[in-house]
Amino acid sequence: MMISPSHAPKAAGPMQARDFDMYSNNGGTTLAVAGSDFCVLGADTRMSDGGYGINTRNYTKLCKLTDKCVLATSGMQADTLALQKNLRSMLQMYEHNNGKPMSTPAIAQWLSNTLYFKRFFPYYTFNVLGGVDDAGVGCCWSYDAVGSHERCKYSSSGTGQQLIQPLLDNQVGHKNQIRAIEVDLTADEAEDLIKDALTSAGERDIYTGDYADIARVDKNGVHLSKFELKFD
Repeated sequence: MMISPSHAPKAAGPMQARDFDMYSNNGGTTLAVAGSDFCVLGADTRMSDGGYGINTRNYTKLCKLTDKCVLATSGMQADTLALQKNLRSMLQMYEHNNGKPMSTPAIAQWLSNTLYFKRFFPYYTFNVLGGVDDAGVGCCWSYDAVGSHERCKYSSSGTGQQLIQPLLDNQVGHKNQIRAIEVDLTADEAEDLIKDALTSAGERDIYTGDYADIARVDKNGVHLSKFELKFD
């Protein structure tokens, strides 16, 4: 059987590598400062497309888990929503079984376990957890993507972390200061510091801006507020 030239198989072209990345960093910055009886968390509301585009200017990165615990998450928005859904489902089940909400330190450990369980295909999220424990003492935890965590007085994550962490080291941790007088911050001072930190990060980081959500956690619950950052 003769094959006409128009139906003859065409020569294969040069091989091409297909580039596919299942992860996307939607940017943003989160931080927390814990005091003697409070914890203040902050996060901007900009969600970028991984480049110069802005998907929305009103995406909150704070998630209230209980009346004593708030999770701040930056990174990939889809993984953030999946992680929050997982945690809320678990917390609801715990409360039904035990008749009380889970404590903040227990939530911190469970979040670590959840991230570690997904270590071979991790949530592309960068988390800061803050609140007060059963004794009413302020606390916060920092995490990496696979669940390694540490309880600390302050922490930050996200695309503006390299800009904010040195400020926290200086103003809260008093690092490398010979004659530093360490005075515990009040809740109002911690909130003002977080506002200044996010404002400064917004000047240099294109993925941080628009608005900032602030959550103050104490024995009376979670108190939310909002203020403007740069829009460009």
